[in-house]
Amino acid sequence: MAGFLEDYAPPDSVFEGRRKRIVIWSLIGLVVLAGLYFTFENWRQERLVKQFFTLLGNKQYQDAYKLWGCTPETPCKYYPPEKFTEDWGASGLYADSAHAQVGPVDSCGDGVVFTVSIPKVEPFGLEVERSTNTISFAPWPRCPGPHLHVWQFLKSLFSSQS
Repeated sequence: MAGFLEDYAPPDSVFEGRRKRIVIWSLIGLVVLAGLYFTFENWRQERLVKQFFTLLGNKQYQDAYKLWGCTPETPCKYYPPEKFTEDWGASGLYADSAHAQVGPVDSCGDGVVFTVSIPKVEPFGLEVERSTNTISFAPWPRCPGPHLHVWQFLKSLFSSQS
């Protein structure tokens, strides 16, 4: 009876080849999924910050103030609309916000912190809270602890230098 099974059973090399393909394709799938995750992890918050600076560039200060989580009808307690327009308006400290460049991004708990560079202003941080998608100034210290910016480094390798 042992001879019967040996005649009709596939050789072990068939199973080994199949096992290798499964392992290789599983690893490739994990790498692709990890890449997609790191690419789109903060995508919604990045779009919100870009929209904020676009609104400021178009001088739509009330709409930008709404992205801050405030409205003229229900202003923020510590950041009234007049102060917001004073800071981000045409004669304010961040007046040249249409030329803002967003630098490294850190995920910190329920928020995403962006480093923003505006001409003639020292770089500062803006935070987008994930649960409410509201923008605010980043707290200090910004995300305590070390942070690897591997993904920013890899993006910089493939982005065009201007």
